[in-house]
Amino acid sequence: MSRPQSFPLAPFPYSRPRRTRMQPWSRNLVRENRLSPHDLIWPVFIVEGTDRAVPINAMPGQSRLSIDLLVKAAEKCRDLGIPAMALFPFVEPDKKSEAAEEAWNPDALMQRAIRAVKAAVPEVGLICDVALDPYTTHGHDGLLVDDEIDNDESIDALVKMALAQAEAGADVVAPSDMMDGRIGEIREALEDDGHVNTLILSYAAKFASGFYGPFREALGVVGNYGPQGKSTYQMDAGNGDEALREVAADLEEGADWVMVKPGLPYLDVCRRVKDAFGVPTFAYHVSGEYSMVKAAAAAGYIDGDRVMMESLLCFKRAGCDGILTYAAIEIAEKLRG
Repeated sequence: MSRPQSFPLAPFPYSRPRRTRMQPWSRNLVRENRLSPHDLIWPVFIVEGTDRAVPINAMPGQSRLSIDLLVKAAEKCRDLGIPAMALFPFVEPDKKSEAAEEAWNPDALMQRAIRAVKAAVPEVGLICDVALDPYTTHGHDGLLVDDEIDNDESIDALVKMALAQAEAGADVVAPSDMMDGRIGEIREALEDDGHVNTLILSYAAKFASGFYGPFREALGVVGNYGPQGKSTYQMDAGNGDEALREVAADLEEGADWVMVKPGLPYLDVCRRVKDAFGVPTFAYHVSGEYSMVKAAAAAGYIDGDRVMMESLLCFKRAGCDGILTYAAIEIAEKLRG
Protein backbone atom coordinates (compact mmCIF):
# COMPACT_ATOMS: atom_id res chain seq x y z
CA MET A 1 0.00 0.00 0.00
CA SER A 2 1.43 3.41 -0.94
CA ARG A 3 2.22 5.88 1.79
CA PRO A 4 1.50 9.63 1.57
CA GLN A 5 4.60 11.76 1.37
CA SER A 6 5.43 13.30 4.74
CA PHE A 7 5.76 17.07 5.09
CA PRO A 8 6.82 18.99 8.18
CA LEU A 9 4.09 20.86 10.00
CA ALA A 10 4.24 24.58 10.55
CA PRO A 11 5.56 25.43 14.02
CA PHE A 12 3.23 25.99 16.95
CA PRO A 13 1.05 28.06 17.28
CA TYR A 14 0.40 28.17 13.51
CA SER A 15 -0.04 24.41 13.51
CA ARG A 16 -2.61 23.21 16.05
CA PRO A 17 -3.81 19.66 15.24
CA ARG A 18 -6.43 20.04 17.97
CA ARG A 19 -8.36 22.47 15.81
CA THR A 20 -9.63 19.55 13.73
CA ARG A 21 -10.62 17.60 16.86
CA MET A 22 -12.72 20.33 18.42
CA GLN A 23 -16.10 19.42 16.86
CA PRO A 24 -17.82 16.12 15.95
CA TRP A 25 -18.43 17.25 12.38
CA SER A 26 -14.75 17.97 11.71
CA ARG A 27 -13.59 14.75 13.37
CA ASN A 28 -16.03 12.79 11.22
CA LEU A 29 -15.00 14.63 8.09
CA VAL A 30 -11.33 13.63 8.29
CA ARG A 31 -11.60 10.18 9.87
CA GLU A 32 -9.17 7.94 8.01
CA ASN A 33 -10.83 4.58 8.68
CA ARG A 34 -14.46 3.62 9.16
CA LEU A 35 -16.25 0.49 10.28
CA SER A 36 -19.46 -0.70 8.65
CA PRO A 37 -21.60 -3.85 8.82
CA HIS A 38 -20.13 -4.78 5.43
CA ASP A 39 -16.75 -5.31 7.12
CA LEU A 40 -18.07 -7.98 9.49
CA ILE A 41 -18.34 -11.77 9.37
CA TRP A 42 -20.24 -13.53 12.15
CA PRO A 43 -18.79 -16.87 13.32
CA VAL A 44 -21.62 -19.16 14.45
CA PHE A 45 -21.55 -22.57 16.13
CA ILE A 46 -24.14 -25.09 15.00
CA VAL A 47 -25.63 -28.01 16.90
CA GLU A 48 -27.99 -30.88 16.20
CA GLY A 49 -31.69 -30.62 17.03
CA THR A 50 -34.57 -28.25 16.47
CA ASP A 51 -35.26 -24.90 18.12
CA ARG A 52 -32.07 -25.22 20.17
CA ALA A 53 -29.94 -22.30 21.32
CA VAL A 54 -27.35 -23.65 23.75
CA PRO A 55 -25.56 -20.83 25.62
CA ILE A 56 -21.77 -20.95 25.59
CA ASN A 57 -20.59 -20.25 29.13
CA ALA A 58 -17.19 -18.90 28.16
CA MET A 59 -18.60 -16.59 25.49
CA PRO A 60 -21.32 -14.34 26.93
CA GLY A 61 -24.08 -13.61 24.44
CA GLN A 62 -23.17 -16.50 22.12
CA SER A 63 -25.00 -19.81 21.69
CA ARG A 64 -24.76 -22.95 19.60
CA LEU A 65 -27.70 -22.87 17.19
CA SER A 66 -29.71 -25.66 15.61
CA ILE A 67 -30.13 -25.43 11.85
CA ASP A 68 -33.59 -23.85 11.97
CA LEU A 69 -32.29 -21.09 14.24
CA LEU A 70 -29.18 -20.75 12.09
CA VAL A 71 -31.43 -19.90 9.14
CA LYS A 72 -33.07 -17.17 11.22
CA ALA A 73 -29.61 -15.91 12.19
CA ALA A 74 -28.70 -15.72 8.50
CA GLU A 75 -31.84 -13.67 7.87
CA LYS A 76 -30.73 -11.28 10.61
CA CYS A 77 -27.31 -10.94 8.99
CA ARG A 78 -28.95 -10.13 5.68
CA ASP A 79 -31.22 -7.52 7.25
CA LEU A 80 -28.30 -5.86 9.08
CA GLY A 81 -26.03 -5.80 6.04
CA ILE A 82 -23.56 -8.39 7.39
CA PRO A 83 -22.34 -10.09 4.21
CA ALA A 84 -21.23 -13.48 5.52
CA MET A 85 -21.27 -16.03 8.32
CA ALA A 86 -18.52 -18.47 9.28
CA LEU A 87 -19.82 -21.88 10.36
CA PHE A 88 -18.34 -24.22 12.97
CA PRO A 89 -20.01 -27.51 13.96
CA PHE A 90 -20.41 -28.94 17.45
CA VAL A 91 -19.92 -32.62 16.67
CA GLU A 92 -21.44 -35.14 19.04
CA PRO A 93 -18.91 -37.53 20.64
CA ASP A 94 -20.32 -40.58 18.88
CA LYS A 95 -19.55 -38.94 15.52
CA LYS A 96 -15.88 -38.34 16.30
CA SER A 97 -13.15 -40.77 15.22
CA GLU A 98 -9.40 -41.07 14.76
CA ALA A 99 -9.78 -40.62 11.00
CA ALA A 100 -12.47 -37.85 11.15
CA GLU A 101 -14.67 -39.51 8.49
CA GLU A 102 -17.72 -37.50 9.57
CA ALA A 103 -16.05 -34.38 8.16
CA TRP A 104 -16.93 -35.38 4.58
CA ASN A 105 -20.18 -37.18 5.24
CA PRO A 106 -22.71 -35.47 2.91
CA ASP A 107 -25.35 -35.77 5.63
CA ALA A 108 -23.16 -34.41 8.43
CA LEU A 109 -24.35 -31.42 10.43
CA MET A 110 -22.14 -28.95 8.56
CA GLN A 111 -23.27 -30.04 5.11
CA ARG A 112 -26.96 -30.01 6.11
CA ALA A 113 -26.55 -26.54 7.60
CA ILE A 114 -24.95 -25.22 4.43
CA ARG A 115 -27.78 -26.55 2.27
CA ALA A 116 -30.46 -25.13 4.57
CA VAL A 117 -29.01 -21.62 4.72
CA LYS A 118 -28.23 -21.39 1.02
CA ALA A 119 -31.79 -22.53 0.20
CA ALA A 120 -33.39 -19.95 2.49
CA VAL A 121 -30.97 -16.99 2.47
CA PRO A 122 -28.73 -17.39 -0.59
CA GLU A 123 -27.48 -13.80 -0.47
CA VAL A 124 -25.55 -14.39 2.76
CA GLY A 125 -22.12 -15.85 2.09
CA LEU A 126 -21.10 -19.01 3.93
CA ILE A 127 -17.49 -19.44 4.98
CA CYS A 128 -16.90 -23.00 6.17
CA ASP A 129 -14.06 -24.14 8.38
CA VAL A 130 -11.79 -26.83 6.96
CA ALA A 131 -9.96 -28.47 9.85
CA LEU A 132 -10.35 -31.84 11.48
CA ASP A 133 -10.40 -30.85 15.17
CA PRO A 134 -14.22 -30.97 15.60
CA TYR A 135 -14.25 -34.50 14.18
CA THR A 136 -11.21 -36.17 15.75
CA THR A 137 -11.19 -37.90 19.12
CA HIS A 138 -7.86 -36.27 19.95
CA GLY A 139 -8.85 -32.71 18.98
CA HIS A 140 -5.98 -32.00 16.61
CA ASP A 141 -6.52 -30.20 13.31
CA GLY A 142 -4.85 -33.07 11.43
CA LEU A 143 -4.51 -36.83 11.66
CA LEU A 144 -2.28 -38.51 14.21
CA VAL A 145 0.07 -41.22 12.95
CA ASP A 146 2.48 -42.70 15.50
CA ASP A 147 1.70 -39.85 17.89
CA GLU A 148 2.63 -37.16 15.34
CA ILE A 149 0.47 -35.07 13.05
CA ASP A 150 0.98 -36.52 9.58
CA ASN A 151 0.93 -33.59 7.17
CA ASP A 152 0.25 -35.48 3.94
CA GLU A 153 -2.32 -37.90 5.36
CA SER A 154 -4.11 -34.90 6.84
CA ILE A 155 -4.22 -33.16 3.45
CA ASP A 156 -6.05 -36.10 1.91
CA ALA A 157 -8.75 -35.80 4.58
CA LEU A 158 -8.92 -32.02 4.29
CA VAL A 159 -9.45 -32.26 0.52
CA LYS A 160 -12.40 -34.61 1.05
CA MET A 161 -13.82 -32.23 3.65
CA ALA A 162 -13.49 -29.17 1.40
CA LEU A 163 -15.13 -30.99 -1.52
CA ALA A 164 -18.07 -32.07 0.66
CA GLN A 165 -18.62 -28.48 1.76
CA ALA A 166 -18.38 -27.13 -1.78
CA GLU A 167 -20.82 -29.75 -3.03
CA ALA A 168 -23.26 -28.72 -0.29
CA GLY A 169 -23.08 -25.12 -1.49
CA ALA A 170 -20.38 -23.41 0.58
CA ASP A 171 -19.30 -20.11 -0.95
CA VAL A 172 -15.90 -20.16 0.74
CA VAL A 173 -13.85 -23.03 2.14
CA ALA A 174 -11.49 -21.85 4.85
CA PRO A 175 -8.61 -24.20 5.70
CA SER A 176 -7.56 -23.38 9.27
CA ASP A 177 -5.38 -26.43 9.86
CA MET A 178 -1.94 -25.03 8.89
CA MET A 179 -0.78 -28.17 7.07
CA ASP A 180 1.90 -27.46 4.46
CA GLY A 181 0.67 -27.67 0.87
CA ARG A 182 -3.01 -28.07 1.58
CA ILE A 183 -4.15 -24.97 -0.33
CA GLY A 184 -2.75 -26.24 -3.63
CA GLU A 185 -4.28 -29.68 -3.18
CA ILE A 186 -7.68 -28.23 -2.26
CA ARG A 187 -7.61 -25.77 -5.17
CA GLU A 188 -6.77 -28.52 -7.64
CA ALA A 189 -9.52 -30.78 -6.29
CA LEU A 190 -12.09 -27.98 -6.46
CA GLU A 191 -11.14 -27.22 -10.07
CA ASP A 192 -11.24 -30.88 -11.07
CA ASP A 193 -14.66 -31.30 -9.46
CA GLY A 194 -16.15 -28.28 -11.21
CA HIS A 195 -16.18 -25.93 -8.20
CA VAL A 196 -14.19 -23.28 -10.02
CA ASN A 197 -15.98 -20.38 -8.31
CA THR A 198 -15.58 -21.66 -4.75
CA LEU A 199 -13.33 -19.25 -2.91
CA ILE A 200 -10.50 -20.31 -0.62
CA LEU A 201 -9.90 -18.21 2.47
CA SER A 202 -6.65 -19.51 3.89
CA TYR A 203 -5.87 -19.17 7.57
CA ALA A 204 -2.40 -18.44 6.25
CA ALA A 205 -0.91 -17.02 9.45
CA LYS A 206 -2.53 -18.87 12.33
CA PHE A 207 -0.56 -18.67 15.53
CA ALA A 208 -0.38 -21.17 18.39
CA SER A 209 -2.21 -18.92 20.84
CA GLY A 210 -3.62 -18.88 24.32
CA PHE A 211 -6.59 -16.83 23.09
CA TYR A 212 -8.50 -19.83 21.71
CA GLY A 213 -9.78 -21.31 24.97
CA PRO A 214 -13.45 -20.24 24.80
CA PHE A 215 -13.66 -21.36 21.17
CA ARG A 216 -12.57 -24.87 22.08
CA GLU A 217 -15.30 -25.06 24.70
CA ALA A 218 -17.86 -23.83 22.18
CA LEU A 219 -16.72 -26.38 19.62
CA GLY A 220 -16.68 -29.22 22.13
CA VAL A 221 -12.99 -29.87 21.46
CA VAL A 222 -11.30 -30.96 24.66
CA GLY A 223 -8.41 -33.07 23.43
CA ASN A 224 -5.18 -34.45 24.77
CA TYR A 225 -2.90 -32.42 22.54
CA GLY A 226 0.36 -33.81 23.94
CA PRO A 227 3.30 -31.90 25.43
CA GLN A 228 3.71 -29.58 22.42
CA GLY A 229 0.02 -28.82 21.95
CA LYS A 230 -0.59 -27.53 18.42
CA SER A 231 2.79 -25.81 18.17
CA THR A 232 4.12 -28.30 15.62
CA TYR A 233 1.81 -26.88 12.97
CA GLN A 234 0.49 -23.52 14.19
CA MET A 235 2.93 -20.60 14.12
CA ASP A 236 5.15 -19.37 16.91
CA ALA A 237 3.91 -16.11 18.43
CA GLY A 238 7.31 -14.47 18.08
CA ASN A 239 7.53 -14.75 14.29
CA GLY A 240 6.52 -12.12 11.76
CA ASP A 241 8.71 -12.80 8.73
CA GLU A 242 7.56 -16.41 8.76
CA ALA A 243 3.96 -15.20 8.49
CA LEU A 244 4.79 -13.44 5.23
CA ARG A 245 6.37 -16.62 3.87
CA GLU A 246 3.27 -18.61 4.81
CA VAL A 247 1.00 -16.09 3.09
CA ALA A 248 3.18 -16.03 -0.03
CA ALA A 249 3.09 -19.83 -0.26
CA ASP A 250 -0.69 -20.01 0.10
CA LEU A 251 -1.26 -17.31 -2.51
CA GLU A 252 1.03 -19.12 -4.92
CA GLU A 253 -0.98 -22.31 -4.35
CA GLY A 254 -4.29 -20.62 -5.18
CA ALA A 255 -5.71 -18.94 -2.08
CA ASP A 256 -8.11 -16.11 -2.96
CA TRP A 257 -8.08 -14.47 0.47
CA VAL A 258 -5.79 -14.78 3.48
CA MET A 259 -6.34 -14.51 7.20
CA VAL A 260 -4.33 -13.66 10.30
CA LYS A 261 -5.43 -15.31 13.55
CA PRO A 262 -5.69 -14.18 16.35
CA GLY A 263 -6.42 -10.54 15.68
CA LEU A 264 -5.49 -7.74 18.07
CA PRO A 265 -2.17 -9.20 19.30
CA TYR A 266 -1.14 -9.58 15.64
CA LEU A 267 -2.17 -6.27 14.09
CA ASP A 268 1.43 -5.76 13.00
CA VAL A 269 1.19 -8.95 10.94
CA CYS A 270 -2.09 -7.78 9.39
CA ARG A 271 -0.44 -4.53 8.32
CA ARG A 272 2.62 -6.28 6.92
CA VAL A 273 0.52 -8.76 4.96
CA LYS A 274 -1.63 -6.04 3.42
CA ASP A 275 1.37 -3.88 2.55
CA ALA A 276 3.36 -6.77 1.08
CA PHE A 277 0.68 -8.47 -1.01
CA GLY A 278 -2.29 -6.10 -1.44
CA VAL A 279 -4.73 -9.03 -1.44
CA PRO A 280 -8.01 -9.35 0.48
CA THR A 281 -6.79 -9.66 4.07
CA PHE A 282 -8.94 -10.84 6.96
CA ALA A 283 -8.43 -11.11 10.69
CA TYR A 284 -10.17 -13.18 13.33
CA HIS A 285 -11.17 -11.33 16.48
CA VAL A 286 -11.01 -14.59 18.38
CA SER A 287 -12.99 -15.95 21.30
CA GLY A 288 -10.48 -14.97 23.98
CA GLU A 289 -10.38 -11.38 22.73
CA TYR A 290 -14.17 -11.20 22.64
CA SER A 291 -14.69 -12.82 26.04
CA MET A 292 -12.12 -10.61 27.77
CA VAL A 293 -14.01 -7.51 26.68
CA LYS A 294 -17.29 -9.03 27.85
CA ALA A 295 -15.83 -10.07 31.21
CA ALA A 296 -14.20 -6.71 31.88
CA ALA A 297 -17.39 -4.90 30.93
CA ALA A 298 -19.47 -7.13 33.22
CA ALA A 299 -17.09 -6.30 36.07
CA GLY A 300 -17.50 -2.59 35.40
CA TYR A 301 -13.85 -2.07 34.46
CA ILE A 302 -14.48 -0.75 30.95
CA ASP A 303 -17.21 0.55 28.68
CA GLY A 304 -17.74 -2.69 26.77
CA ASP A 305 -19.54 -1.20 23.78
CA ARG A 306 -16.90 1.46 23.27
CA VAL A 307 -13.99 -0.96 23.65
CA MET A 308 -15.53 -3.49 21.27
CA MET A 309 -16.11 -0.83 18.63
CA GLU A 310 -12.59 0.53 19.07
CA SER A 311 -11.11 -2.96 18.85
CA LEU A 312 -12.80 -3.66 15.53
CA LEU A 313 -11.88 -0.28 14.08
CA CYS A 314 -8.24 -1.12 14.81
CA PHE A 315 -8.45 -3.94 12.26
CA LYS A 316 -9.47 -1.49 9.56
CA ARG A 317 -6.57 0.79 10.49
CA ALA A 318 -4.25 -2.21 10.18
CA GLY A 319 -5.43 -2.83 6.63
CA CYS A 320 -7.98 -5.61 7.05
CA ASP A 321 -10.79 -5.94 4.53
CA GLY A 322 -12.97 -8.15 6.71
CA ILE A 323 -13.20 -9.08 10.38
CA LEU A 324 -14.54 -12.29 11.85
CA THR A 325 -16.04 -11.32 15.19
CA TYR A 326 -18.60 -12.76 17.58
CA ALA A 327 -19.72 -9.19 18.18
CA ALA A 328 -20.90 -8.81 14.57
CA ILE A 329 -24.61 -8.62 15.32
CA GLU A 330 -24.39 -6.17 18.22
CA ILE A 331 -21.90 -3.96 16.39
CA ALA A 332 -23.95 -3.93 13.17
CA GLU A 333 -27.04 -2.93 15.15
CA LYS A 334 -25.15 -0.03 16.73
CA LEU A 335 -23.65 1.07 13.44
CA ARG A 336 -27.06 1.15 11.79
CA GLY A 337 -28.48 3.11 14.71
